[in-house]
Amino acid sequence: MTRHTRAQRDLEHGIENDFGRNLSYGAYLDLPTLLSAQHPRATPPQHDELLFIIQHQTTELWLRLVIHELTSACELLGADDHRQALKRIARVKHIQASMTEQWSVLATLTPSEYARFRAFLATGSGFQSWQYRAVEFMLGNKNAGMLPVFAHDEAQHDELVRLLHRPSLYDEVLAWLARRGHAIPEEVLARDVSQPYHSHPGVVEALGRVYADPQRFWAEYETAEELVDLEDNFQVWRFRHLKTVERIIGSKRGTGGSSGTPFLRRALDLTFFPELYDVRSAIQDVEPEGYHGGDGRG
Repeated sequence: MTRHTRAQRDLEHGIENDFGRNLSYGAYLDLPTLLSAQHPRATPPQHDELLFIIQHQTTELWLRLVIHELTSACELLGADDHRQALKRIARVKHIQASMTEQWSVLATLTPSEYARFRAFLATGSGFQSWQYRAVEFMLGNKNAGMLPVFAHDEAQHDELVRLLHRPSLYDEVLAWLARRGHAIPEEVLARDVSQPYHSHPGVVEALGRVYADPQRFWAEYETAEELVDLEDNFQVWRFRHLKTVERIIGSKRGTGGSSGTPFLRRALDLTFFPELYDVRSAIQDVEPEGYHGGDGRG
């Protein structure tokens, strides 16, 4: 038989098959628990509800890993180990790509299919994801007004309160820049980190010096651009979320009581790292030697 006609692959000698005493793949991953965690509620049962459940459970697993990586990145920056911190951020960026691509799977759910089981969500909504809120807090979108949504679960509420009062990733980056000799204003470094962050002209000026000489300040420059990637990815995720919801439910209100797509659309105006965008407007274009302008028509 040639490799093109062979229909069976023989097991190699030495492949483990005694799991009465050895650890198996399923046991390591606790697959019985994981695969029994899907509980469709529609009556009569609807084929497409399993897609909806698994999509959101998978997102929650990715969010758990994002929290793990961002926690480590903040700790590493606090210890001045920016290289390892950037490794963590790079991993988060790849997770974001996977999360964004997942929307294309949910988008296969048509409005008619979703309408058959949407009522069984009752008041359940992705807006109530405490892990998503944790990620936003860790990136700097602090909003104490979100906490009452999680008051029903003491552990979730307490964790979000803790993160509300801890420095965000951006706070850690700014403190790191200050320790490296950059003129980050004291009022920024000493601010109440539980409050929303607002752009400060002194931070724009400090970042302007970094962007004016990236070779001299390569570590700072690279870190700033990694944060821009992180925010850009987050905005793409938000946009795909908005368009997927719009595609499936149109202008209906959200199951959690929000206005639906208008509420999601307003999130696109939020920013985690405002000075990293403000500084782009402050960077002066470089005119080549001998260039005297022109009308652009050649």
